[in-house]
Amino acid sequence: MTSMLEKCARGLDVIVEACGWVAAWTGFALVLVMAGNVLMRYAFNTGSVAMQELEWHLMSPLTLLCIAYTIKHEGHVRVDILFARLPPRVQQGIDLFSALAVVALSVIIILLSWRYVAQSYRISEGSPDPGGLPYRFILKAMIPAGFALLLLQSLSATARALAALLSPVRIPPAQPPEQVSANAL
Repeated sequence: MTSMLEKCARGLDVIVEACGWVAAWTGFALVLVMAGNVLMRYAFNTGSVAMQELEWHLMSPLTLLCIAYTIKHEGHVRVDILFARLPPRVQQGIDLFSALAVVALSVIIILLSWRYVAQSYRISEGSPDPGGLPYRFILKAMIPAGFALLLLQSLSATARALAALLSPVRIPPAQPPEQVSANAL
């Protein structure tokens, strides 16, 4: 059972990793667009509303798709003051509870944001500014997409935490007294 859970978790990790890679390139594109906007504004005294709005359209996938990628690579802020002092089984239980809580949160946000995106698509919402970008629903669609990716990452974390809880407790073998004293030096 635990190997099946780990296999499932690795499959979900591949999807999160690929989306993280796409989001990283979106970040590179965002830097280029911002540099171009600054250059156009200060060097040539001109600008474009569409190019400024493109920054938002690139920032959205960057932030929302990178949430799951950051959590997968444990780049998020974690408070370990108490957690590190707990027994391994309690830590595994907390990891499982946390992953399940994020699964629930992700599902709720996906369900709540779906109508928001659908309405934007239905009315062909575009920029209210002259010369702005059309298809505002693409920008808004990053909300359920980002949380769907977070859902996948949380399911992966749930599978790993469940596999850890289901696996037998491994007690490290006791070292002979002479090795303990040699290791202490």
